Amino acid sequence: MVKVKQMSDSQKYNSVLKSMTRCYVYIPAFLQKHLGDQTVAKLKDIWNSGFRQIPQDVSAGEKYEIAYSNWVWLAKSTYSFIRRELGEDGVRQFERAEIEELKQQNSGITMLMLRLIRRLSPASAFMMLAKQLSYQLQWLTPLNVSEFTPHRLVVQIPHCKILDFADTNEVCRIGCQSTYSIWLAEQFRTQLQTERHESSCIKTIIPL
Repeated sequence: MVKVKQMSDSQKYNSVLKSMTRCYVYIPAFLQKHLGDQTVAKLKDIWNSGFRQIPQDVSAGEKYEIAYSNWVWLAKSTYSFIRRELGEDGVRQFERAEIEELKQQNSGITMLMLRLIRRLSPASAFMMLAKQLSYQLQWLTPLNVSEFTPHRLVVQIPHCKILDFADTNEVCRIGCQSTYSIWLAEQFRTQLQTERHESSCIKTIIPL
């Protein structure tokens, strides 16, 4: 296995909170556009019904675990709600909103630098992206990096943390496999392939 920088429990906790903060903005905005304020209020009630309070006097690891369970609840209840209210077409439109949010989240100076480096050395740009992904994905689930080269990143997930929770196949299928694949292709010109075997998977990322 390739040694990569490890994310601490406090960093994982902060990453979950940042993800949820973004969800509180773009998900209500999507629903308000398509269904109005009353529907937004309905979904927020569903979110609140499943959220657990995070004590301040516990370890960073415990805070992360509770926050993570809240994030999973938010994600799976959102997909279920949108499918019920807007159907399959609504789910596809929501996925596009998620992709645009990821692009916005990853815009700015870092993206400009990556584009400049890609012009001079595509391999160096891919290595920068691979290093960033190997680190950032750690808040989602434990992983191992088995290959890290200028032309290929292979991430092995022995047991996906998301799938430890009930009714999360849609979070895996859409949120992780499909949405991330489209986002990486459109913004970073890379191809993400996922081979899933029950609760484990292998993700292979290569430049396009």
